[in-house]
Amino acid sequence: MGRYNGDAKAFATVFETVLETPHSAGEKVEMAGQSPLSLMHAGRQPMPPRTGRARAVADSSGQRRRWAILTPVAILAVLAAAWCGLWYYAASAAGRTLAGWVAREAAAGRMYSCGSETISGFPFSIQVHCIEAAAVDNSSRPPFAAAAKEITFTAPVYHPTVLVGDVTGPLTIAPPGQPPSLAATWSLARITVSGLPPDPDAFSVRLERAQLNHGAGAGAATLFAADDADFDARIVSGSAANHPVIDAVLHFASATAPTLHPLLAAPLTGDIEVVLSGFKDLSPKPFAERFREMQASGGSIEIRSLRLERTDAIVLGAGKLIVNQDGRLDGVVRVAIYGIENIVPQLGIDQLIGQGIERLTGANGSSAHGLSQLDRLVPGLSGVLSAGASASVIDDLKKMGQPTQIDGKPAIALPLRISDGAVYFGMIRVGQVPALF
Repeated sequence: MGRYNGDAKAFATVFETVLETPHSAGEKVEMAGQSPLSLMHAGRQPMPPRTGRARAVADSSGQRRRWAILTPVAILAVLAAAWCGLWYYAASAAGRTLAGWVAREAAAGRMYSCGSETISGFPFSIQVHCIEAAAVDNSSRPPFAAAAKEITFTAPVYHPTVLVGDVTGPLTIAPPGQPPSLAATWSLARITVSGLPPDPDAFSVRLERAQLNHGAGAGAATLFAADDADFDARIVSGSAANHPVIDAVLHFASATAPTLHPLLAAPLTGDIEVVLSGFKDLSPKPFAERFREMQASGGSIEIRSLRLERTDAIVLGAGKLIVNQDGRLDGVVRVAIYGIENIVPQLGIDQLIGQGIERLTGANGSSAHGLSQLDRLVPGLSGVLSAGASASVIDDLKKMGQPTQIDGKPAIALPLRISDGAVYFGMIRVGQVPALF
């Protein structure tokens, strides 16, 4: 215990000595009211006041931080202002382009109007909404009027001369002042026009789930229907104002037109590419005048490729046609046909037979009347003759043609000849194309 008491006294003496040691010149550390933690920090030197240079460095660092924040904000503000200016400039250009196309159509006798019109689309496009769109075509004979629920033309800011029009149906067509004679519906109808008016560079139409009816209402007869249809035309040589050469491509899928021809009653898929040459320009004018220009300049209708397909037949073709002085087509198209036995019976062979019988019997009326005369003599005779004639025609065509293949299926290749508008398969006449002017 004595040892510990001595040590305690020695420790106390040392502790008192430390406490009485000056902390700085002329100062002693005060013990009164201080905690041990305060005593532990008592020996630290206070922060010296900032010098002028340190203050300048701190101020410079703060300024850099402020500029680091303000510079991007300023850049964004400038870009936003520039983009707003660009949008309004593009909107003005798109408006002039649309007005130019409307004026071009008006010069051709096609007048367009809107019940109301608005502009929107900021910031990435320009959109012109035409509510209750209407058109009157006085250039056609007879003239007609069309009306649609809405048309929206859109132009991207970066290319305001490309106009994309989305049409909201239904579309009705009628003689002026009369009830609609045609009505069209679709899930998508889009028109695209490129170029500065009045000279287009390209034109396209896209339809999805389209249907054209004769008249309006639930009982209207369907004239045309297709799951998908696209038409694209562009100038590949020359210009719209100077002897343009036009490449036109037509595609359709599951298309039917039963009232146009029996061959079109079954769903048909087609791809056709045609090159048209011989036009003087593309200024508004009737089609008859355009084909007169084609005939006068020695132009042509070049069928670069043709493919028509349905479940039981495929037709491929390529060739060139010209317009003669009478406005009728002349030329040859080389075709290959798979399923020719499914096509020939629908080419109207029975009508040709009936016409021949009419000439022999002197009967008046249609070819169907002539065939019915045979059925009165021998019931079913007209059907036998028609079937026999079709079989004979099929055999003759196979003999005139050359065997080939389409998609690995047996086919017949032979010429489709058009002479003064009359259409021949080999030596067998199968139709007539009306005059173009």
